[in-house]
Amino acid sequence: MMTTELLDVQPCELKFTFELKKQSLCSIQLGNKSDHYVAFKVKTTSPKKYCVRPNAGIIKPKATCDFTVTMQAQRVTPPDLQCKDKFLILSTVIPFGTTEEEITSDMFSKDSGKYIEEKKLRVVLISPPSSPVFVPINGELKQDPCYENSVKKDRVLSGVENIPPPHGVAEDVEGFETYKDMDESRAVKDVEELKPAKDVVELKPAKDAVALNLTKDFEELKLKLNTVDSKLKEAELTIMKLTEDRSMTTREKNMLKHELELLRRKNNVKRIMVGFPLFYVCMVALISLAIGYYIHP
Repeated sequence: MMTTELLDVQPCELKFTFELKKQSLCSIQLGNKSDHYVAFKVKTTSPKKYCVRPNAGIIKPKATCDFTVTMQAQRVTPPDLQCKDKFLILSTVIPFGTTEEEITSDMFSKDSGKYIEEKKLRVVLISPPSSPVFVPINGELKQDPCYENSVKKDRVLSGVENIPPPHGVAEDVEGFETYKDMDESRAVKDVEELKPAKDVVELKPAKDAVALNLTKDFEELKLKLNTVDSKLKEAELTIMKLTEDRSMTTREKNMLKHELELLRRKNNVKRIMVGFPLFYVCMVALISLAIGYYIHP
């Protein structure tokens, strides 16, 4: 049983700037507080409403990992911008060497006997910053004091800036379905990897958020390219070394064949030179018998 927390989640809630027919983006950072490799998986009560990238991953010891949640474009403003959607972040310790492809839902099952840490996050909807109303005062365009007072009043009453939806929008769209409060992990479903619907409007986040995400993506791509480049260089060196070893082996093999052929030829010459041929011995024996027969008739 683990005695310390595995993950530190920042921020502790998902804040989305709600605008009709526009997507909204929110980033969450997970910090591994342990000395082990930790796998995580993100779930939500409204899987069709949100997209998460990535929805699962591995965090090294004492390292951090970010994932981005995208709320799809909505056609109806919820009453008082209240949202009952919830997110659940599951995490568990995994062995060293486990890859992201090996992460499955069974890995986060409590029936497996492993320690599963749960972090629950609620969704908060925030009104977009409203544009000030300018009126001509003494020949110059200045902000309307009535507008400023009304905005302050709305902030005091609700805690956020409330922007009334355009007239006629609520009549032409379908009702917005909300999920019930999450009942532990049974009501929670897996979040799909970024698969936006066909009728979803393109994401138009704030410039700062876009620049930050582009910078992060650029740095990640740069690191990946450097890694791939170093691996390619290592592969080229390995191929060159193997090619040289192969050519050297071929030369040694040819030299051995040549030496073997020379040895075979020397052995054949020695066999020919050692002793007398059988035909020569037979002829000498016959001549010796003939001479002996004539000498001793």
